[in-house]
Amino acid sequence: MKTLLRASVLTALLAGSAFAIAQTGYTGPSTNTPAPAYAGPSSVPVMTAKDLLAKGKDDQYVTLKGKITSHKGGEDYEFTDQSGKITVEISSKRFPAGQTIDHNTLVELTGEFDKETFGESTLDVKQLKVVSK
Repeated sequence: MKTLLRASVLTALLAGSAFAIAQTGYTGPSTNTPAPAYAGPSSVPVMTAKDLLAKGKDDQYVTLKGKITSHKGGEDYEFTDQSGKITVEISSKRFPAGQTIDHNTLVELTGEFDKETFGESTLDVKQLKVVSK
């Protein structure tokens, strides 16, 4: 009985220690680095904002080239190319680190089209690449 009790107490102490260590978080070196961005050929079509809004299919992946002309709030931005405008959703993590993008910066956006039957259709941006300033 004493052996069983000792084993139970020891197990409880070890479990508590492991929980306490897990709560502190790991802060040492890591080999988990982000994969480099692919820069080769792609089968994702390049479209204009006007063509995407008129002919795009829901969940279709597309690339747009133009400028982010204004911030509408939250993750919503107005994107403009030679054909027109479309609202794009861009998470802050998609913007290149340490690089300022303004209304004069030419960008290439690749993402998933969210076609709405009622309301505004948008492009959910998965990749943002600066073409030139």
